[in-house]
Amino acid sequence: MIDTIIFDFGDIFINLDKEGTINGLKKLGLSHWNDDLNLLNLQFEKGQISEENFLQGIQKHVPKASIEEIVNAWNAVLLDFPLRRLEFLQKLTKKYRLFLLSNTDAIHIETFERENGISFSRDFYMCFEKVYFSFEMGMRKPDIEIFNYVLKKHDLSAKRTLFVDDKKENTDAALSLGLQVWNLQVGQEDVVDLFKKKDFEF
Repeated sequence: MIDTIIFDFGDIFINLDKEGTINGLKKLGLSHWNDDLNLLNLQFEKGQISEENFLQGIQKHVPKASIEEIVNAWNAVLLDFPLRRLEFLQKLTKKYRLFLLSNTDAIHIETFERENGISFSRDFYMCFEKVYFSFEMGMRKPDIEIFNYVLKKHDLSAKRTLFVDDKKENTDAALSLGLQVWNLQVGQEDVVDLFKKKDFEF
């Protein structure tokens, strides 16, 4: 019987255009996404480098672009947050312990909060017992340590915890620790249909 649900953020609640950032950077002169940019992204998501150093690191690959243009391209991944998903969460809070566990960075979270407004953001965060962002934790999925941290910190039973994420590498990592998982298929499934899934005992 599930009593706890850990949710990812991107493409679970907020819709994403996963090609948006790369396309935006290409318009600024980037030839292709490369290992250096990938490392910058990983470091920024773990809070290992400052926003300034991150943006300057990208600028080396698009030297004709301004920092503002780079930020806009970086945020092109973020789309809308359908209200039905917030309303669904608000109902869930009455029955389950809820946590948010997201690989994200300071720029994207600041943009989400600004674009959606203080009230909406607060209502969203209030649905969770604790909100975990990778850039604040110094860890990211699918590293096993991040799941163990949340389980131990809140004394959660893995077998009674459901983890919902759109990336299979993340749900596979959680599954290896004994959590129940839903690898949500973006574009085919919606988190609001959770209780239509027959795989879990709620």
